[in-house]
Amino acid sequence: MTKLIECVPNFSEGVNLDIIKQITDEVESVEGVRLLNVDPGKATNRTVVTFVGEPEPVIQAAFLAIKKAGELIDMSKHKGEHPRMGATDVCPLIPISNISMEETAVYAQQLAKRVGEELAIPVYLYEGAQSDKKRSNLSVIRAGEYEGFFKKIKLPEWNPDFGPAEFDAKRGATVIGARDFLIAYNVNLNTTSTRRANSIAFDVREAGRVLREGDPINGKIITDENGKPKSVPGSLKFVKAIGWYIEEYGIAQISMNLTNIEVTPVHIAFDEVCTKAAERGMRVTGSELVGLIPLKAMLDAGKYFLLKQQRSAGVSEKELIKIAIKSMGLDELGPFIPEERIIEYLLKDKSTSKLINMTLTDFADETASETPAPGGGSISAYTGVLGASLATMVANLSSHKKGWDSRWEEFSDWAEKGQYYKNELLKLVDLDTVAFNKIMEGFSLPKSTDEEKASRDKVIQDATKYAIEIPFKVMQLAHGSLEVIKAMAEIGNINSVTDAGVAALCARTAVLGAFMNVKINASGYKDKAYTADIIKIGEELERQAIAIEAEVIGLVNSKIV
Repeated sequence: MTKLIECVPNFSEGVNLDIIKQITDEVESVEGVRLLNVDPGKATNRTVVTFVGEPEPVIQAAFLAIKKAGELIDMSKHKGEHPRMGATDVCPLIPISNISMEETAVYAQQLAKRVGEELAIPVYLYEGAQSDKKRSNLSVIRAGEYEGFFKKIKLPEWNPDFGPAEFDAKRGATVIGARDFLIAYNVNLNTTSTRRANSIAFDVREAGRVLREGDPINGKIITDENGKPKSVPGSLKFVKAIGWYIEEYGIAQISMNLTNIEVTPVHIAFDEVCTKAAERGMRVTGSELVGLIPLKAMLDAGKYFLLKQQRSAGVSEKELIKIAIKSMGLDELGPFIPEERIIEYLLKDKSTSKLINMTLTDFADETASETPAPGGGSISAYTGVLGASLATMVANLSSHKKGWDSRWEEFSDWAEKGQYYKNELLKLVDLDTVAFNKIMEGFSLPKSTDEEKASRDKVIQDATKYAIEIPFKVMQLAHGSLEVIKAMAEIGNINSVTDAGVAALCARTAVLGAFMNVKINASGYKDKAYTADIIKIGEELERQAIAIEAEVIGLVNSKIV
């Protein structure tokens, strides 16, 4: 399986777009690397670049970008709100798929060694790539910033991991490491006071604030038995935060790095800043994402804010993202375009969603054309989509039914289940056509020699197995959706009971139609023990689907007579 890593270098230039373009051109010059996002900030005078690919091409792209940044950016003239120490200030590698943090750290070390030796830039390792935990924290390494590093680099404890122990006035120093996915996130305040913004940052960040006697700002610092300052931890784990004033926007912000969004997700960080701001007489007016965000983080945020309203969270992915954007004010300072900011959307293979992105008319025309795909398999999958969608609609209508206010959560849970079946079946609409095309591609392979025949046969058999598995998955999901459909016929809003009935017809059709495709494809697969097991399970799913459909239709008819 393909190993993928993400690289998110931060360059100390956010104003001159020509310089930024020259740097990103270096990234795009490497085959196998995909540039996902370029996010310049004028006030911070800093640009966050995101690209992804297999490790070796990513390392090459990062090296070329660091080299070009060193040629174009003069740190002796640099001014900006964000802490910084080099033209390429920080360059983290992040494991995305099929690669461990330990493996990613090795690649970070290889990159750091190359930058230090070939470019003669002082390089420090951090996070997963740094074995010395006393100097693995980025903020500790960067303390003193560019201006302070001329002296800092001469201290024995701050000798670079790679490169010369001489601070380069033009290029500065660079920090390279391996870390988990991090969200850079700023919350906007209705104040211009950096001091007040910092007070909120100290309230929420995990490191908290230094403990003082009396006055929490000017009082004498309280130390421990070793003479080190004591601190009061903030309210959010795995959060780093500072307050700053952004002249470009005319507001102060809380600038946060969320380093473990499983523990502190973005919506919890937002809400906590809202609470702490209110306690200090300020208001949050919106927020700003720097770089990219995982899809799950946006969906979780959408659900969180809907549930706070006691509304059903079983709505579409698109609606959840819209709720998240509006609830956190992610579009306050500029448009928030999900297709450009959500990492999964940027990595999406558009060839696997061609059919489901068509209009209904185009889909019908494509089906009716002289090509054999999409055929019955894709139509079966989409019929299942319609059944799950209808059941979800009944659940959502029931959740908002007047007089049923106490049952909103019950129906929200059913709607979420319905959305799951709808979304999974949607994926299979195109995959069934992909599966058919794989078989056709196999038959078109050459067969002049015994070796070519053997290779061709293997490709065809592998494609045939895949073409069995896809409609079989349709059967399983459509069958699973009947649980939601039956429940909605039994307990859902009676005004929508016929919708549940139509949903049952769709689900049953999806199961039976997909089973036809399973059987015809199984006839061409040589492993008869495998196909016998699949057919046996399929027959039982078919039997149950017919029985449940009959039960639902009977129930519907009893309620409308």
